[in-house]
Amino acid sequence: MRTYEVRTYGCQMNVHDSERLSGLLEDAGYARAAQGEDADVVVLNTCAVRENADNKLYGNLGHLAPKKAARPGMQIAVGGCLAQKDRATITEKAPWVDVVFGTHNLGSLPALLDRARANDEAEVEILESLEVFPSTLPTRRESAYAAWVSVSVGCNNTCTFCIVPSLRGKEKDRRPGEILSEVEALVAEGVSEITLLGQNVNAYGVEFGDRQAFGKLLRACGDVEGLERVRFTSPHPAEFTDDVVAAMAETRNVMPSLHMPLQSGSDRVLRAMRRSYRQEKYLGIIDRVRAAIPDAAITTDIIVGFPGETEEDFQATLDVVRRARFSGAFTFQYSKRPGTPAATLPDQVDPAVVKDRYQRLVAVADDVAWSENKAQVGRRLEVMVAEGEGRKDAATHRLSGRAPDNRLVHFQAPGQAAGQSEARPGDVATVEVTYAAPHHLVADGPVVVRRTRSGDAWEARTRSREPAGVTLGLPTVGVPAPLPDAAACR
Repeated sequence: MRTYEVRTYGCQMNVHDSERLSGLLEDAGYARAAQGEDADVVVLNTCAVRENADNKLYGNLGHLAPKKAARPGMQIAVGGCLAQKDRATITEKAPWVDVVFGTHNLGSLPALLDRARANDEAEVEILESLEVFPSTLPTRRESAYAAWVSVSVGCNNTCTFCIVPSLRGKEKDRRPGEILSEVEALVAEGVSEITLLGQNVNAYGVEFGDRQAFGKLLRACGDVEGLERVRFTSPHPAEFTDDVVAAMAETRNVMPSLHMPLQSGSDRVLRAMRRSYRQEKYLGIIDRVRAAIPDAAITTDIIVGFPGETEEDFQATLDVVRRARFSGAFTFQYSKRPGTPAATLPDQVDPAVVKDRYQRLVAVADDVAWSENKAQVGRRLEVMVAEGEGRKDAATHRLSGRAPDNRLVHFQAPGQAAGQSEARPGDVATVEVTYAAPHHLVADGPVVVRRTRSGDAWEARTRSREPAGVTLGLPTVGVPAPLPDAAACR
């Protein structure tokens, strides 16, 4: 049996796409390669948002070239946003690549691999529009207890720094019934947390003309028995309406967390970015969310060094960070991306200035986040135990998981020090926070563990010795990866 490996770069959308690519390959008879072993097929699911995306791709392809030369029959496939963008150059720069496919034809991968092997030449297939919604494809879920659920693909915005809309296409929405059917099927298999996923998730409904569709969808998720946690990412401030705030506050299982990209606190820069909101509107949304959900933790994306950004513009961003009291911020130095309007704007900011502003922004954002986290000390939180979140868990004899507001919490469960913890991934631990750092909390006090159906599902998956099955949207096997850094394309 031929083996495969999928390597993922970029945003949550790519992570979920990689689950589908894995499902497709297993449905076609491939088996996932064991960790540390070379695979017969290596798939690179690429991102085009950051400036070094090209270098990262060709660097990885360069490392794979000698492995392929020494391994007859090995194949390399490149997909995702960078494949969609650089379709004509990938096989020229790396002629050892066998397959190039785009964001609109994930389902073609097994057939393209077969054709490339039969014809002994590269197969390049890039569709310009979506023919099949990706959620209908087989999916190899990476977690037994938490799952991504796509509500839409594509984006109708025209942000000048972002290349994603030209690669992912216009927004396409799934019907609410299809989404809820997938959610119910996941819950039946043991999943207790879902994250609704879209390039511009709260614009959901634009394709079928219902501006309140996303709030209705959140409320409908509240009626799914056994679903304990609902999250969503990433919304756009321009479409963030009061009915969504009300749905978040009034729906039992929608978590008090919000990732709301800011990008810049300067109205002048926001206008140049073609972001259809201004500082006052953004802060107004934050105020309304906090009024309705006092314990909400709010995170954001911020870009520094956008063309034409002045020190005054940058100070406006720092002012918003201080006023919004973010619990975390994904911060980025502006990357010039060929094909975007911003790449040709005048007044590109000197890299040394960008780096200086970036460091100052990180310092302020970390200080604010640390202050917000210190306010959590002494609070009792329900933490869903996760796997893969705590890089030092083995050394500290702790477990890690996410609080309802999505803060990362490290704690020691009963029996953990002896390697016999009664808490399993997917279970819920009630802990008391004893220490706060800028990016995590620690709870070293007493722990009460509630065993859950999700923990049972994780245990059953872990103990199973049977080969992984593939289903339409249902969890199978694997370990959830930590949430990737949010890409600055929202």
